[in-house]
Amino acid sequence: MAGSVNKVILIGNLGRDPEVRSFQNGGRIANLSIATSETWKDKATGERRERTEWHRVVVFNENLVAVVEQFLKKGSKVYIEGQLETRKYEKDGRETYTTEVVLRPSAARSTSSTARAPARPPAPRRLQPRRPAARTQRQPAHGDRR
Repeated sequence: MAGSVNKVILIGNLGRDPEVRSFQNGGRIANLSIATSETWKDKATGERRERTEWHRVVVFNENLVAVVEQFLKKGSKVYIEGQLETRKYEKDGRETYTTEVVLRPSAARSTSSTARAPARPPAPRRLQPRRPAARTQRQPAHGDRR
């Protein structure tokens, strides 16, 4: 495999109102808590079961922060595409790690200076004109008179 992919797609519901923070330099970020759920029927008991997974999402894209602030609230259904990132911080004198889905401003990036352009798609096939079928004498349909 020539490269790797770090992409996360989530469809879920906001568990609380988004938290938007502003920095002294004018930048803003939004923190979201998204719940995704799966349901299934327990084979042994026949009961309906559900498991909810919670995801931390951080939005660094200024335009998306504005959309989050204006339109999203607790319970909103959302579709998110981002990347997984793990960061380390200190809490109560202990190193703590957290993994988040991060949405950053998109930019065209090259993985190396020798990155190749994507291959061209194949040229479209030319359709050959349809040749008319040999004519047969038309049989009169029921009630058709000549």
